[in-house]
Amino acid sequence: MARSHRSRGRAAKSREPHPELDVERLTAGWRRTEVRAGREWNVQPVSEAQAVKAYLCPGCRLEIEPGVAHLVAWRADGVLGDAADLASRRHWHTHCWRIGPT
Repeated sequence: MARSHRSRGRAAKSREPHPELDVERLTAGWRRTEVRAGREWNVQPVSEAQAVKAYLCPGCRLEIEPGVAHLVAWRADGVLGDAADLASRRHWHTHCWRIGPT
């Protein structure tokens, strides 16, 4: 009978369930907080691969086409709470965000 070259300890480990991914922790590294015009904003980049829909940039009022890297920004200090701030998030061209929302 032929011998197996695999370690038995390794096979047992592969059957263990994988820990659940913490999406919040993964995305927190990309998200940052900025202060603009006395307001605090959450800013998160969107890569070319993640950009699958078209959006209207509030800075220049031009379309952000699918496949174009850009930013998503939402208030971090709104009085209506986190859910309302997240619901009112906007997609910005990176350049438009740099030159400043008002």
